[in-house]
Amino acid sequence: MKIVCDSKIPYIRETLEGIADEVVFLHATDIKKADLTDADALIVRTRTRCDAELLEGSKVRFVGTATIGFDHIDTEYLAKRGIFWTNCPGCNSGSVCQYVRECLKAAIHERAKSGLRSTTMAVIGHGHVGSKVARMAKDMGLDVYVYDPLLFPEQTFDKVYDCDIITFHTPLTKDGPYPTYHMADRGFFRRLTKKPVIINAARGPVIDTAALIDAKDRGIVSELVIDTWENEPNISRELLKRCFIATPHIAGYSANGKVNADNMIVRALCDFFNLPHPAEITPPSDGQIGYNPMSDHNKLMANPELFERFREEYPVVLETSTPL
Repeated sequence: MKIVCDSKIPYIRETLEGIADEVVFLHATDIKKADLTDADALIVRTRTRCDAELLEGSKVRFVGTATIGFDHIDTEYLAKRGIFWTNCPGCNSGSVCQYVRECLKAAIHERAKSGLRSTTMAVIGHGHVGSKVARMAKDMGLDVYVYDPLLFPEQTFDKVYDCDIITFHTPLTKDGPYPTYHMADRGFFRRLTKKPVIINAARGPVIDTAALIDAKDRGIVSELVIDTWENEPNISRELLKRCFIATPHIAGYSANGKVNADNMIVRALCDFFNLPHPAEITPPSDGQIGYNPMSDHNKLMANPELFERFREEYPVVLETSTPL
């Protein structure tokens, strides 16, 4: 069996090499159709678009993405080709939650300098991440309103507009009854009543960048905490200048979250090919405990052109033991 794997997926190399006859590790931008001609499995991150252009003519039967999101996978094409695919829902939910907690504390402190209260918080999306963020915010003493019409169809969006903090934790969808692409558009910002903190640790296009810049310039919103961006890695410099905290899509980048994803992919791979499961991969013992978003912010502000390098060379961050 031959596996092609993104070389930036950490901690997984030794385990894969113990499973397959051949494992080829390539940078995401270097994975090409020619590399997959005789490959049985492909393991990627969000930077590799898995579609006909990449996979047509290959013998790939398994595609795994070591990420929560899967908008980089053409699921319809894979279904037509009979290619099994899997992602890693919830793998880094604790990591994202701990990132949001650190950003929240800083943003609430900053907001108080302008005499603005921070008592209510809207959590948009109540999946693996949003549910933990909501619980964490309640533990911080915030009055939390959860909006997720797929889980709670009786809810209305109106209460979101009246919150002091709004945080997005929803997948990116363009179709269906509740599309999330540009759900925060100019109309959304016009309806806000509290000049809220805006946090996006979901997907960049959930928020219309131009609309957010305009809302900030008009004083409709207060602090902006942006980890996920439209058009990554070519992020808007205008939005960057207006952020209180700007980070290079690293909210889920704890070593714990990455190891969770590794194990989920390995289990799915072994199940699909009917192979025995190897020992579980474990997180490293050494690393930075918890996130330091302001440090990440300062680095990105100084060198926004290094967005992708900051992601790929992110230091080992270990989640704190605080239950979430």
